[in-house]
Amino acid sequence: MYVPSRLRLLTAALALGLAAPLAYAAPSGDSAAAAKPARASADIVDTAVAAGQFKTLAAALQAAGLVDTLKGPGPFTVFAPTDAAFAALPAGTVESLLKPENREKLTAILTYHVVAGRYPAARVAGLDSAPTVNGGTVDIKAMGGGVTVDGARVTKADIEASNGVIHVIDKVLMP
Repeated sequence: MYVPSRLRLLTAALALGLAAPLAYAAPSGDSAAAAKPARASADIVDTAVAAGQFKTLAAALQAAGLVDTLKGPGPFTVFAPTDAAFAALPAGTVESLLKPENREKLTAILTYHVVAGRYPAARVAGLDSAPTVNGGTVDIKAMGGGVTVDGARVTKADIEASNGVIHVIDKVLMP
């Protein structure tokens, strides 16, 4: 028998449209252990670059000097805005943020998209908020068949990387 919180997490994760099977802890008394998904061999940065929809994010990580950090051991959870999300910012915003004199502001924005630890969709869906690497906190809402993080909709969840997980979001989060 599932406890209500486990059922809520499973329902929210399924609502995210996960492509991979969801691993969950077997209920007590059940001797069958849940299968663990295979870990990806590429780190967060290489996984994002290979996806092809995070070119602006990759350029921003480079400009902020965060590439080596996100290639590190982690684990990290990244709420990754797509190129389209960056393009939706007011004209000139991205270009301005990529300038060396705005590195501190860019770093604050990018680290607001990162949570220390591995938070798969099922875990995210059970949270109301999460502390970010920059010291802020993102609000998380699981309702209506989806999950939002500070108002950004998670459009794809659980992209596995060797040092964490990526959840694709449809807008850039601002601390």
